[in-house]
Amino acid sequence: MKKVVIHISLIILTIFIYILQANFFNWFTISGIMPNLFVIYVLFIGLFSKKTMGATYGFIIGILLDLIIGTKVGLNAVGLALVGFLAALFDKNFSKDSRVTIMVMIMVATAIFEILIYILNYIILVTNLEIWNFIKILTIEVIYNLILTIILYPLMQKFGYYIENEYKGNTILTRYF
Repeated sequence: MKKVVIHISLIILTIFIYILQANFFNWFTISGIMPNLFVIYVLFIGLFSKKTMGATYGFIIGILLDLIIGTKVGLNAVGLALVGFLAALFDKNFSKDSRVTIMVMIMVATAIFEILIYILNYIILVTNLEIWNFIKILTIEVIYNLILTIILYPLMQKFGYYIENEYKGNTILTRYF
């Protein structure tokens, strides 16, 4: 029963994040660049849940985003699924208790997501390579995601440990030994 409640709350949170991303952050851009809340969200799901849950949610959210706003279906799905898979690797190798560690994870995940999307857009859509603009966009988006992570980290951690206790149980000591 608790797992059903967790999934329902994650779906409601996905809708809320989409509304924030589409409406609220259109007003608060830096040089026309918005944060990518879905990278933070999928990384959060992957860190605190089962190994495949982050990649699954990332793929489903990516497909929905591609259907709603994307030009090619599958680009965001592949990128967010990779972020979810990356989160499972981070969970295995790093601690989620440190803000600095989470911030580094967000930086790496955002950079990998944006680089992958840029390369896929270049290959599939045959767009021009504008490296300087891409580096500017990537830098601003990483900083923006870091600022939001610093603000949202206490809520993410509290809800995340609730999810982790439900899916993984209390195996804190056995994870490291």
